[in-house]
Amino acid sequence: MKVIDGSVTAPKGFLAAGAAVGIKKGVKDLALIKSEVPAVCAACFTTNVVKAASVLRNIEILKCGGKISGIAVNSGNANACTGELGKKSNEEMAKAYADAIGVTAESVLTASTGVIGAEFPIDTVREGVKKTAPTLGYSRENSLLAAEAIMTTDTYSKEVAVQIEIGGKTVTIGGIAKGSGMIHPNMATMLAFITTDCNIEKEMLQKALSEDIEVTYNMVSVDGDTSTNDTVVVLANGLAGNEVIDGDTEEYKAFKSALHYVNERLAKNLVRDGEGATKFIEVNVAGAKTCGDAKIIAKSVVCSSLVKAAMFGEDANWGRVLCAMGYSGVKFDPEKVDIVFKSAKGDILLMDNGTPVNFDEGKAADILSEKEITVNIKISEGNECAAAWGCDLSYDYVKINGDYRS
Repeated sequence: MKVIDGSVTAPKGFLAAGAAVGIKKGVKDLALIKSEVPAVCAACFTTNVVKAASVLRNIEILKCGGKISGIAVNSGNANACTGELGKKSNEEMAKAYADAIGVTAESVLTASTGVIGAEFPIDTVREGVKKTAPTLGYSRENSLLAAEAIMTTDTYSKEVAVQIEIGGKTVTIGGIAKGSGMIHPNMATMLAFITTDCNIEKEMLQKALSEDIEVTYNMVSVDGDTSTNDTVVVLANGLAGNEVIDGDTEEYKAFKSALHYVNERLAKNLVRDGEGATKFIEVNVAGAKTCGDAKIIAKSVVCSSLVKAAMFGEDANWGRVLCAMGYSGVKFDPEKVDIVFKSAKGDILLMDNGTPVNFDEGKAADILSEKEITVNIKISEGNECAAAWGCDLSYDYVKINGDYRS
């Protein structure tokens, strides 16, 4: 696999655009993605019972199994909890884009992100789509504009692209994502749009995405909130020309591995850009009876507000880690637990086989002064492992979310 510079326009036959159309003040707020030819589509959505208009519509469209030609995305307004008027506005957004690129509305997906409960500015969006669609292009700049247009409280755009060889053909996968707050396992206030020119059947594409979601986007946490708009979409238009992937073959495994890299890279960048975050935290759990147990413990630790606060304060309070493990719901023997904190400054053993270690507080503080921290946990119950990613909880998180609507 080769990592290349680019994102959603890197695969053959995909165009993108991004522009400021007036939903927000003076910043890009509308992104468009288009495939030259109809693409098979796989997607996963929020588990929140309260779902945005775009999510509800996308779910119904994808149930029909048809191919997708484009995606229209706005930032600044979530179009969630907006009733029948919001649903109608979302339909109009899809129709405006469909008309602009000459396809049916049923072949266009939509996504929104921003303030919940605010009336959707459909007139602004409709005019914005009409003006932005003619700027769709294949360039690197086009993909960057789209990545920037989906941002809300993000401080930087998230993009990635990779290439692999399948059956003698070069297959490219590219993606963009947004997300900074309301990030929690079972996806988050995050949007991710992935394009590929791989020739793959819809069922296999959905299988690859659904399975990979569980070990990427569902293993991140910023603040414990799960949004109403979470959406991950993959479009595959087949223009790479490889033999169709229609089963669990070596070619499928190669594609899934590359898709995993794209998803994991985007997921980690969402956490690195967590609202007010000063530290990226990786929690690795080894020695679990099952992979499920390892995932539950890792999530429990990375989601703990007390662990997050300790990391912000650069305090090696390993007791908070053990506590979060203990209330995870997984049974393990605390007297067999090892805990290590690690960073670019080195590593320090804090608990050895269930016994607290007298450690150098100065060295521990030095290790935790780094921007990226790893918490390694071993529970000696089995051979399974898992990783989760999160960030610290800072004063700025409260400041950002205290006046989000203004």
